[in-house]
Amino acid sequence: MQADAPFRTGPESLRNFYVPSSSATDSDGLPQMIPLSTVVKSNWIYSSPSLSRYNGYSAVNVVGNPAPGGSSGQAMSAMEEIVNNDLPPGFGFDWSGMSYQEIIAGNSATLLLVLSIVVVFLCLAALYESWSIPVSVLLVVPIGVLGAITFSLLRGLPNDIYFKIGMITVIGLAAKNAILIVEFAVEQRAAGKTLREAATEAAHLRFRPILMTSFAFILGVLPMAISSGAGANARHSIGTGVIGGMVFATLLGVLFIPLFFVVVRRMLGDKLDEPSKEYVAIQQEGQNRNQPDR
Repeated sequence: MQADAPFRTGPESLRNFYVPSSSATDSDGLPQMIPLSTVVKSNWIYSSPSLSRYNGYSAVNVVGNPAPGGSSGQAMSAMEEIVNNDLPPGFGFDWSGMSYQEIIAGNSATLLLVLSIVVVFLCLAALYESWSIPVSVLLVVPIGVLGAITFSLLRGLPNDIYFKIGMITVIGLAAKNAILIVEFAVEQRAAGKTLREAATEAAHLRFRPILMTSFAFILGVLPMAISSGAGANARHSIGTGVIGGMVFATLLGVLFIPLFFVVVRRMLGDKLDEPSKEYVAIQQEGQNRNQPDR
């Protein structure tokens, strides 16, 4: 039934509608028009003011927030468990809005971490003209990542996009500490010292600069970890992750970086950095051509 606005203002407007009767007829044999109120009754009930549909199906939009101390990921997991276990057959669910964006961001986090490590590795390989030295530098990255995860778990912070930003920062900072030691060890190795002597002296001489730069950065990030006000949760995730990663990468990294350097150079140095026979032959041939005839 359709009618203009003045004729559908309330239930009493049904008295003004007439429908053809199925049995009574007028003098001309046409169906007799009777008031609609004689065949139907109206009453008020509670119902939804609108009917929502999603992807062509009837849908209900459920909005909620995680409990205090819980993360959005935990709340979404609990919601999925309820839907899968308690809803009858034929019902389904889908995420939308910020929850959908969070799922997409979570799926790409692993790719971002892998790409950041690959980029750091390629930059170090180009810097040192070696494939084994970057390996000894990047072996300290898991120590920094472990520190970031440990500190975030101790504070009960969620694994959100801000924590992932801090993780990528920790990867670069942990590699920076390793570079300070490895670079000096390479110079000492080129000067004729053994691997153990070069690594030990590099760790001894670079220990103070590493502590100074690392703890200066930690103190600079500390206000983010203890901040308050609007956006404090995001700053807590970044600051706590970076502080934890730097503490582990500094205190434990100084002990393990020389070990990584010695082990990697002994196991992979000659295999990865040694020029191929074809390359050596080409270089020798070029040198012979450049020598003047006597």
